[in-house]
Amino acid sequence: MSAEHVAQGLGFRVAVVVPNRDGRRWLPGVVASLHAQTRAPERVLVVDDASSDDSVAWLRSAGVAVLQRSRPGGFAAAVNDGLAAVADCDAVALVNTDVALAPEWLARTVEVLQTEPAAGSVACKMVRMDAPAVIDDAGDALRRDGVCEQRGRGRADGPRFALAGEVWGACAGAALYRRAAVVAAGGLDERYGMYLEDVDLALRLRLAGWTCRYEPVVAAHAGGGSGAAAGFWVARNTLLLVARWFPPHWAPYVAYRQVAWLVAAARRGALREHVRGLCAAARALPAALRARRAAGGAPARAAMAAAVPWRPWRGPLAGGHREAPE
Repeated sequence: MSAEHVAQGLGFRVAVVVPNRDGRRWLPGVVASLHAQTRAPERVLVVDDASSDDSVAWLRSAGVAVLQRSRPGGFAAAVNDGLAAVADCDAVALVNTDVALAPEWLARTVEVLQTEPAAGSVACKMVRMDAPAVIDDAGDALRRDGVCEQRGRGRADGPRFALAGEVWGACAGAALYRRAAVVAAGGLDERYGMYLEDVDLALRLRLAGWTCRYEPVVAAHAGGGSGAAAGFWVARNTLLLVARWFPPHWAPYVAYRQVAWLVAAARRGALREHVRGLCAAARALPAALRARRAAGGAPARAAMAAAVPWRPWRGPLAGGHREAPE
């Protein structure tokens, strides 16, 4: 299925899928924000990834539907189980446990998906829960050195983040997806476990011809409340994403970034965690390369160049610098 095959003028049945792993302390907040939506979803489903806390008992006492996994498989596996369970819905919102949505969040994101037939996903204005005037993520962007940037992260909220428009991809911590597009793209790649699985999905959606729209409706995000430490997973999964998708002529950009990351990790005392991630990537690379070969190799150069437009990968304009422009 591609963007040009979207049926016009049809209303959507909407589901909300909340992956949960030991997130009991966050559940009352996210559930309350879902109950407060001005546009009620047809279905709300929490996929519990074999939690060891009392998440399931609390959810059942609160009357929330739960799909309980018998063993933990990570965020991506939980999402895929949720997507399969809501096959009667046209759109699926993925919401982390440590997120609270503004009351109009679902109404506004659904409207975008209904009125933008080329959109496969809708990103939102994620702000810090402890500092709502600070942006957490206003849409993702993938660079050719393998870095995924979270637009606006750490910046003060302002007029630029109040403008709707197109962005590269959505953070799955709070995003709305066209279910058929995600299913046709193969769902989330469970080899990632957690972190960057949404970037991989955004790339596949773009390669399939879908766009991502940004709607400046707020989702407050606590951060770190729904997953493990990011350093290990980002180091591991960046290399897996590169191995699966990137053309060989981008290798110098990736090598530069990997060396820079090693130096940065050493300076901030996080070298051990970073190296653990790289070692885990080395063990997983053969499977990623097999998947690449089984799919006929990387996408054509032109397709990847269109899906990952050129952005600076070093210097202030690349982001991540105090002197980077707003």
